[in-house]
Amino acid sequence: MGVYQIKNTITGKLFVGSSMDLPGKFNSNRFQLNVNSHRNKALQEDWNLYGSDAFTFEVLESINPEKIVKDNWRKAVAELEEKWLNTLQPYGEKGYNTPAKQLVANDTTL
Repeated sequence: MGVYQIKNTITGKLFVGSSMDLPGKFNSNRFQLNVNSHRNKALQEDWNLYGSDAFTFEVLESINPEKIVKDNWRKAVAELEEKWLNTLQPYGEKGYNTPAKQLVANDTTL
């Protein structure tokens, strides 16, 4: 479990995410991108434009589950993701993520 990035090696744009199962999340993202069904439309468009060879999948930081109480795993992963989002700022021209404030403002389910 931990935080990962999908990097467009041509444009340098990043998508930062987190998961309790990093290998599974990589497989899921690749599958969705390959079948043109990824929920991040900008990432999907660039995947379609540049092809899969233009992207790398990397673990930015993982969490050792033996060092954290199981009830705190999700919180630890969320905090780690927030740290990397703040560090890399993968928004706008730099990335495919949407700032949290904008997500809340655009969420019509509230």
